[in-house]
Amino acid sequence: MKTIEFTYHLKDIEATAASVLEHLVSKTILFNGSMGAGKTTFINALLNAMQSDDTATSPTFSIVNEYNIPNDKVYHFDFYRIESIDEAYNFGIEDYLNNNHWLFMEWPERIEDLIPENHQAITITDLEDNKRSLKLTINTKHLTKNTAMKL
Repeated sequence: MKTIEFTYHLKDIEATAASVLEHLVSKTILFNGSMGAGKTTFINALLNAMQSDDTATSPTFSIVNEYNIPNDKVYHFDFYRIESIDEAYNFGIEDYLNNNHWLFMEWPERIEDLIPENHQAITITDLEDNKRSLKLTINTKHLTKNTAMKL
């Protein structure tokens, strides 16, 4: 495991998202943080860094939102309202997990047994004065030798 830490002011979120994007080696990203920490806000900044014209909104009630980026898609999940793995199966989670698109997952602990092994995790902590701490955790055991050497 490797962890990269960022501290940023909300006015600098776009630059931070661009920096984080450079370190992503998996298309499955877990977003951790308390309610209101800024997970969806950071996902929106990531979408901008990925050159999307879409705006991220919280998929709390729809469970998943789809965004377009050049030559790909991002599926943004919010599992906060999921109470069992069966609910995830009922909306077709396997179809999402078995595609080659980006998966951004908020509240991933609700479907922990289904999360692909080669994921990365972003943990956002709300500091005071519009500042955030972000920890990007990279599971290095699933990296190719070339990708691992870049880190």
